[in-house]
Amino acid sequence: GIGGLDLAAEMAGIEVKAFCEIEPYPISILEKRYPGIPIYNDIRQLKGSDFNERIDIIHGGFPCQDLSVAGKQKGLEGERSGLWFEMLRVISELRPRYVVAENVRGAVNLALDTVYTNLVDEGYKVYPYVVSASAFGAPHQRERLFVVGVREDVANTYIKWQSQQEGAVRKV
Repeated sequence: GIGGLDLAAEMAGIEVKAFCEIEPYPISILEKRYPGIPIYNDIRQLKGSDFNERIDIIHGGFPCQDLSVAGKQKGLEGERSGLWFEMLRVISELRPRYVVAENVRGAVNLALDTVYTNLVDEGYKVYPYVVSASAFGAPHQRERLFVVGVREDVANTYIKWQSQQEGAVRKV
């Protein structure tokens, strides 16, 4: 993508360490917004060993084409949306404290069960949310699925924060 989640992370005081993007146009946007930050080109080639420091958060939107109502709805069996499993592999290798996976609303029916189970199997407590753009003042609905994974050894901190946020987002 073009760094929407990364802009939000920065606003929250989180330092962005790297990107993974294969498409030329989004790469050009990332290079302009984040000069000097490494961009890994292909999730299928990315390895946890590529990083020399601890990564606390992995966030990203795996491709939605196979999950969107505008697509053929192949789910995670589709070539593009199936890249979730590559994101999961990197999560497994790096063991970040937090994971945020973002996708279209259609992923609730076509991917959420698998994403949820995969993260639980990796030792994460999982919190799915559907968030509407209108909840943040946008003039349209555009619902998005956010799946937050919190590594079990740090989950109590997140649970306290979550209880303070009740009403801001709707759990799935």
